[in-house]
Amino acid sequence: MRVLGLISGTSHDGIDWAVVDFALSGDTLVGRVESYGTTPYPSGLRSRLLRALPPAAVSLREVCELDTLIGQAFATVARSDVDLICSHGQTVYHWAGRGTLQIGQPAWIAERTGVPVVSDVRARDIAAGGHGAPLVPVLDRLLLAGLAGRVAALNIGGIANITVLDPLVAYDIGPGNALIDAMALRLTGAHYDEDGRLAAAGTVDRALLDRLLADPYYALPPPKSTGKEHFNAAYVSSLPPTADTIATLTALTASTIASSVREHGIETLVVSGGGWANSTLMGMLRGRLEDVRIVPSDEFGAPSDAKEAIAFALIGWLTVHGLASTTRILGSITPGAGALQLPPPLAAPPARLHLEASNA
Repeated sequence: MRVLGLISGTSHDGIDWAVVDFALSGDTLVGRVESYGTTPYPSGLRSRLLRALPPAAVSLREVCELDTLIGQAFATVARSDVDLICSHGQTVYHWAGRGTLQIGQPAWIAERTGVPVVSDVRARDIAAGGHGAPLVPVLDRLLLAGLAGRVAALNIGGIANITVLDPLVAYDIGPGNALIDAMALRLTGAHYDEDGRLAAAGTVDRALLDRLLADPYYALPPPKSTGKEHFNAAYVSSLPPTADTIATLTALTASTIASSVREHGIETLVVSGGGWANSTLMGMLRGRLEDVRIVPSDEFGAPSDAKEAIAFALIGWLTVHGLASTTRILGSITPGAGALQLPPPLAAPPARLHLEASNA
């Protein structure tokens, strides 16, 4: 089954996509990653989306229009030469542990492609008592199965989240790139600190870092989740837009991640997300975790900038085969052009996932 995974994450910069051809081989699910990439939002749509995000007030009319426009943007990226599409959409509000809202109407995708679409994948996990985030642990657990020692997967997007294996624990650590991006925009007009160059030019303000680390969120026990409802531009609006501030915010991300990694006694940390491309951030993280082996998810067949799109392709595959991604089967299904035909449910989930690059 060829599945297209689609997601726009908490950086709100574009649509990540990946086409994965899945096939079972015994108890191993083999996924051939055929292609992947990122398609930026049109600048006008991204600006409109950012203006509507918390803490801004927004009308139902604006929510409706953005739901349509983002759905149409996802439909433009989608393709008809696959068997299934799983669209995460765009998170616009996360009410931790009680509700979550992703927009990007899947009917536009199904209508344009004629392919069935799995969507709204977070709500069922929340209704069943979870947080609806992070959902990538289903990929981490299968992909890293069998690795020796204490292993964890880290994704550094707008928010940083961690999956600890054996026993499985997954939660949002805190801001990944979110606060760094917000300050970079104020300082330079760029949407992110490319390769951490701004942070590298600054000096960490230890007093400010200590104040930021006192945020009560970090002391909450897992499971927990957060988002730009809390860690947004307003959170740092009182801070001066300087390289020193960006260096301090980068140190905040590194410090909170390192604290979580040390807490779980991790020996191998597999990293993905945009934060992997920030050499200053990764340097700070390595300096705090000198005894930890830190490697990119690429080494396990999941390109670091496509891992979440691959994860949602996997979630779509699991859903249509009657398998749970968390404690429940996730998502709703919008039929394609013809009658909806699902494969027979599988009696047991795969024990592991092996990802490989396409030979095409």
